[in-house]
Amino acid sequence: MLLIRPTTMQRSATQKLPYLLSLLLAAGAGFAQTPPDQSTGSAPVSYSSVTQLNEVLAGLEQASQATQVDLAKLRIERWKTDAATKRQTDADVQSIQRNLETALPAVIGELRSSAENLTATFKLYRNLDALYDVLTSVVESAGAFGSKDDFQSLQNDLNAIEKSRRALADRMDALSITKENEIGQLRTQLKNMQAAVPVAPPKKVVVDDTEPPKKPSKKKTAKSSKPATTTPPATPPQPPQ
Repeated sequence: MLLIRPTTMQRSATQKLPYLLSLLLAAGAGFAQTPPDQSTGSAPVSYSSVTQLNEVLAGLEQASQATQVDLAKLRIERWKTDAATKRQTDADVQSIQRNLETALPAVIGELRSSAENLTATFKLYRNLDALYDVLTSVVESAGAFGSKDDFQSLQNDLNAIEKSRRALADRMDALSITKENEIGQLRTQLKNMQAAVPVAPPKKVVVDDTEPPKKPSKKKTAKSSKPATTTPPATPPQPPQ
C-alpha cells in the first residue's frame, strides 16, 4: 500500500484545525476572549482595555457607595404624600440597597476577572439598566415630596450611574466589533488550514461478480443387478398304475 507522508505545513494545519474550530464555536457563542497564546494557554488582554474597564468599574463602585449613603438618609415617613406612595418608595429603596450591597458587587467581580467577556459585560449592563429605572422613580418622588437636599444628592447619584451605564454600552459596542473581526480572521485561517490538509484518496473495493465455471459432474453408473436364479418347481410324484 502506498503511504503519502504529509509535509510540515500539512501536519501543522492538521494540528491547528481543532484549535481553530474551538475558537470559532466559543466566539460565535459570545464567550470568546482575545485568541489565547498557544504557548501559555492564557488569554491576553491589552493593557488599554483593562485600564478602560477599571476606570468604568471604579466610577460605578464610587457611585454605588454614594447612593447607599444618600438612600439611608431619606426620611420617607415624613414626606407629605399618601401612605401608598410612601410604601412603594420604601420598597423601591430597599430593593436598590439590596442590589447595591449584594448583586452589583458580584457582577462587577465576575467582569473584573474576565475583562473582555461579552456575556459578563452585558450582565452588568442589564443590572445597571434595571437599577437606573428604579432609582429614577425614587428620585422623582424625592423631588416631589422630599427635601431639596435629598433630591439633589440622589439626582447626582443617578447621573453617576447613568454615566457608568453609557460607558459600559460603548465598551460593549467596541468589543462586539472586535469579536466580529476575530471571528472573520479565524474563519479565514480555518479555510486555509482545511485546504492544506491532504485528502486521502478513496479506497477502491473490487467486487468480482463473475461466476466461476462449473465443474462437469461425473455420471454415476448404475450397478447391474444379477438376475435372481429360480428353482424349477418339483414334479409331483405319479401314482402307480
